[in-house]
Amino acid sequence: MSDIPVDRSKRTWLIASGCAGAVGGVATAVPFVSTFQPSERAKAAGAAVEVDISALKPGEKVTVEWRGKPVWIIKRTPEQLAELPKLDSQLADPKSLRKPSELTPEYARNEGRSIKPDVLVVVGICTHLGCSPVDKFTPGPQPSLPDNWEGGFLCPCHGSTFDLAGRVFANKPAPDNLEVPPHQYLSDTRLLIGDDKKA
Repeated sequence: MSDIPVDRSKRTWLIASGCAGAVGGVATAVPFVSTFQPSERAKAAGAAVEVDISALKPGEKVTVEWRGKPVWIIKRTPEQLAELPKLDSQLADPKSLRKPSELTPEYARNEGRSIKPDVLVVVGICTHLGCSPVDKFTPGPQPSLPDNWEGGFLCPCHGSTFDLAGRVFANKPAPDNLEVPPHQYLSDTRLLIGDDKKA
């Protein structure tokens, strides 16, 4: 056993230096590793958005953002659903046959343009020139609307009207129905907007 005296201050200095080096290495590595994660811009460009609709009541709408666009989620009342088939003769594309690959996924090519009859999910952008229509859920005569109005949406820019399935009325500037984005249900009350591929 050696009787050489040990300078404890040097040992403490070496331990402290080692710890500082380790912390510095981690601090350098974290930003580098984080570059592998999608940026906020990339997420906005196409990342799916999960929405809890458990608090959504019949007749209410919630808006979320997906790919920089407003997506409307509307819980329709039984009365609103009952009116949809009666409007077919007044609509430009009642069966959503125009541009189905762009505007209406296969699972939404039905009267309500939805997976679940009472819940409508559409992109809130008019197919004419990109304005955002306003809610006109109350039936009956109103300014800029027909006397037999049953509820839906009115584009304030050029007067296009859409029913509560996002279908455009005939003889309006908008050429197509509102877009139904890809979506799926993760549970009865959780929606995933932007992804319809089952895991």
